[in-house]
Amino acid sequence: MLRELHIRDLGVIEDATLPLDAGFTVVTGETGAGKTMVVTGLGLVLGGRADAGLVRSGRGEAVVEAALELDPQHPARERAAEAGAAADEDELLLARTVSAAGRSRAHVGGRRAPIATLNDLAEDLVAVHGQADQWRLRRPAQHRALLDTFGGETVAGPLAQVAYLYTAWQEAKGELAGLVEGERTRLQEVELLTHQLEQIDAVDPQPGEDAELAGEAEVLGNAEDLRVGADLAHRLLSDPDSFSGDDVVGRIARAGDELSRIVGHDPRLAEVHRRLGELGVLAADVAGELSAYAADVEADPARLGVVQERRAALTDLTRRYGEDTAAVLAHRDTSRQRLLTLEGADERIEELTGRVDDLAKDLGAALERLTAARAAAAATLAETVEGELARLGMDRARVEIAVGARTDDAGARLPGPEGERTVSAEGADSVEIRVAANRGDPPRSVSKAASGGELSRIMLAIEVATAGSGRAQVPTFVFDEVDAGVGGRAALDVGARLAALARTSQVIVVTHLAQVAAHADRHLVVHKSHDQQVTSSDVRVVEGEYRLGELSRMMGGGDTEVGLTHARELLEQCRGSLSQPS
Repeated sequence: MLRELHIRDLGVIEDATLPLDAGFTVVTGETGAGKTMVVTGLGLVLGGRADAGLVRSGRGEAVVEAALELDPQHPARERAAEAGAAADEDELLLARTVSAAGRSRAHVGGRRAPIATLNDLAEDLVAVHGQADQWRLRRPAQHRALLDTFGGETVAGPLAQVAYLYTAWQEAKGELAGLVEGERTRLQEVELLTHQLEQIDAVDPQPGEDAELAGEAEVLGNAEDLRVGADLAHRLLSDPDSFSGDDVVGRIARAGDELSRIVGHDPRLAEVHRRLGELGVLAADVAGELSAYAADVEADPARLGVVQERRAALTDLTRRYGEDTAAVLAHRDTSRQRLLTLEGADERIEELTGRVDDLAKDLGAALERLTAARAAAAATLAETVEGELARLGMDRARVEIAVGARTDDAGARLPGPEGERTVSAEGADSVEIRVAANRGDPPRSVSKAASGGELSRIMLAIEVATAGSGRAQVPTFVFDEVDAGVGGRAALDVGARLAALARTSQVIVVTHLAQVAAHADRHLVVHKSHDQQVTSSDVRVVEGEYRLGELSRMMGGGDTEVGLTHARELLEQCRGSLSQPS
């Protein structure tokens, strides 16, 4: 809700701060004091149209600042954070500056922001019902949203079903369209994948086969060198006839015999003698293995050709599909899975076609249920608003809430027995609140049905009628001259209805009637002063005798004992009415 509104150099207001609180706040003052500038300033800080003519004469710019208190889960918090404002602050500061040259700037939470951001925030924060501009219900979607929330669970159930079916229908249509439109591409991909799998399957690579073949090719290609080298090493170890002198194995044996002869003379040679024995055994084993290896190695040109041919085939695959056979096999598995999916597209198309048709039928039935629920809620709401208008001095007014087919393009076209209609997750209905101020007049859209105070009273009746519906309330309502053309008992009723709305929301009212002002929880007075032909205004909170004096002035009693007595009686009467159920 609004905590404070600061206005500087706007119209006749030089510098004024309005301290605001929960409940019902009334703003009064003499004609020309600048009461309407309060609503105008609020309109500016909420993104309203700027006019350089609003800047106080002789000043460079007008500034309006508003401090708002937000609940932790209020949607405006996220919007403000997107604009750069600190999201963890309990208070949100909005500011609007209008220069005498016509330039306008906006700030949200101390950060520069587009004017449109203020407008977006305003929809969730404040509903302004002024003489010149009705900010509430200015778009058809708002009429529908108000009716839906007024209808409660009776409308919420069908609406949720419509939203679910609409989303499922759109998703199924999107997938089906993608499959149908991509048919040519799908066939080309099927052909490509089939060809690739045929190439891979023709070779039939095995895991690790490329490395094994590389090793085998290396052996076969160097068979003679391997045989000669192994044979030479064997002979060096154990063939004394091939070289002068004993072989290695013989020399190690002779060294062992020599140590055996002397080891008894010095125990330190025992370990050396043991290791020398192990060396002899190892040398004999190595010589035997080399002899066997040399005997097994033989050149096989035929096998080498087979290996080289197989390696060439694998190399061709790895060049196309991966760096090794493991990558080629992975590509093969992925391609097979993709091919199965593509080849099953025909079945999926058939399945989706049936699903789209079924969802369309279910959605059509759900839309009918939603329309019926809205129509029932519309009749109840219209009757309730008419009752409120009767309390506000408009007992001849007639309210009609029309629920019809949507004519906008913000949705999809749903075929049906009676032709196509525009639908969205909100349904297929257009909702318009219409009012005839007098019996016999044709009902017109609420924004065109009346002017001035009548229109503000119509808006007040709608807000009061829906205040107990359990819907998410706009935190703050502002009414400018809601009591225009009203007097006597009707004025007291207007004040009582405003007080009733203030039980669930913050209500700020600019009024010239004491019967309305006396119902308020807080009374602000715009004072006008003159200083050498220059007029300026400020705002003060009045209480006690000062408030009685203002109420007396509003009733024409002035600062007289009779006027003050009348004001006191009026205040007590209104306070008594507040304790009664509305």
